Amino acid sequence: MDAKMFCFQCQQTAGGSACINTGVCGKQPSTSNLQDELVCELIKLAELSKNENKHSAVADRLIIDGLFTTLTNVNFDDNAIKEFMGRVKNEQNKISRPEAEKIQVIDLWDGDTDIVSLRSTLLFGLKGMAAYAHHAMNLGYTDNEVLKWFYKGLCEVNREHSVTEWIELIMEFGQVNFKCMELLDKANTESFGNPVPTRVNVDIKKGPFIVVSGHDLNDLSQLLEQTEKTGVNVYTHCEMLPAHGYPELNKYHNLAGNFGTAWQSQRVEFADLPAPVLFTTNCLMPPAASYADRVFTTGPVAYPGMMHVEAAPDGGKDFEPLIQRALELGGYAAATDTTGTFTTGFGHSAVLGVADTVVDAVKQGAISRFFLVGGCDGARPGRSYFRDFVQQAPDDSIILTLACGKFRFNDLDLGTIGGLPRIMDMGQCNDAYGAIRVAVALAEAFDCGVNDLPLSMVLSWYEQKAVCILLTLLHLGIKNIRLGPSLPAFLSPNILNFLVENYGIAPITTPEEDIKTLMNYNK
Repeated sequence: MDAKMFCFQCQQTAGGSACINTGVCGKQPSTSNLQDELVCELIKLAELSKNENKHSAVADRLIIDGLFTTLTNVNFDDNAIKEFMGRVKNEQNKISRPEAEKIQVIDLWDGDTDIVSLRSTLLFGLKGMAAYAHHAMNLGYTDNEVLKWFYKGLCEVNREHSVTEWIELIMEFGQVNFKCMELLDKANTESFGNPVPTRVNVDIKKGPFIVVSGHDLNDLSQLLEQTEKTGVNVYTHCEMLPAHGYPELNKYHNLAGNFGTAWQSQRVEFADLPAPVLFTTNCLMPPAASYADRVFTTGPVAYPGMMHVEAAPDGGKDFEPLIQRALELGGYAAATDTTGTFTTGFGHSAVLGVADTVVDAVKQGAISRFFLVGGCDGARPGRSYFRDFVQQAPDDSIILTLACGKFRFNDLDLGTIGGLPRIMDMGQCNDAYGAIRVAVALAEAFDCGVNDLPLSMVLSWYEQKAVCILLTLLHLGIKNIRLGPSLPAFLSPNILNFLVENYGIAPITTPEEDIKTLMNYNK
């Protein structure tokens, strides 16, 4: 077992440089090195498939789920990663094993600083896109252009390119990721309906219940159906909160509310929870002993010793062990007295449904600016900035938000403008496509470019899905984004300078200074 690791793919990387002894996320060196090895085997599979000019549905699934496995806070189980790697090698065997042994995979983290930076940017973007493709695939939706680009992207990661060529590849990736985000939006809305604005209770009812975390709406749907007549209630957690806005999920009477806040508070919020927790995707932290016996995982998520729910070949899952555990634990003896609600469901369909009202309010001066304050939350200090920013935003501004960063401020009541709430939650990080749809539609309504709108983006980032979203925004030519609480460690000074000069990306400073600067754009 190697005693060292190298990982700088997330925002909280050690010293703002790289985790080399153990991951700040809790990932051990053995796990990190196995994940790097898995990426190399996926590159070999992509290279073999490219050489044969064909790829199987099995290989498609392995590449997407394999990349997802290596995201931050997804899989901490060495044995699970080894088992998955064995499946990848078996698929290589079906093509041509001797050829696989001849393929040389580049040292991902070695070489010229700028080239490593660009290679990492593309690889981390691919990891993020894999998460979106995974969710869409679970609902039966794929896109051939997106699938082909996973193979192309992994092969290009294994090639030498000039800086200019890398940047061209990254911009091309941003375009393909936009298509993948659009695919996931279609999968979710055609499966569960267009989200509608919905108030979500945060009090917990008496009796047995299950808490569901992560992003996978298909998992939640199956669980709701299986618990419907059992007397077990289901509560969303963190990024699953927006599920309440989907009519085909909200129709279940046992989808009872939301428990807790953002992912980084789980070790405190789950400590005394008399109920099991199901993790469907990333955002798992190493469980504390106080609740480790109540954690279930599924999909790409795994942790040593945790109970894992496998999918059948048709994608169906049997959640009976999870349900029985909920019944054993029994839940609370009396309802909790927590007051208040969260509001979600302002997807692109809901927002564009009142586009005329929005446009009129801007033209009449009732709305001065839109701020998209969204992204991943995290544990590092400095994230209080986002709550302060929203509180200090002008009273005539609208706050659009998505992803778990909203838990920094979605308890605030900022009132309304012309009947529109000043804070509109557009959903998960998976729903970033919706925010782009709204921006493009507003630009069309005002007959201008997106960069000419009274719209500013203030984004928090944590992991690789945020990276692929950022690359899509750059592909679309969106400028003057504020990014925090720190800039990615994998961006070298030269590459960062390129982004600053060409796209106006800047780190957050203080809410007061940033609001003043952003309010002066496009006045």
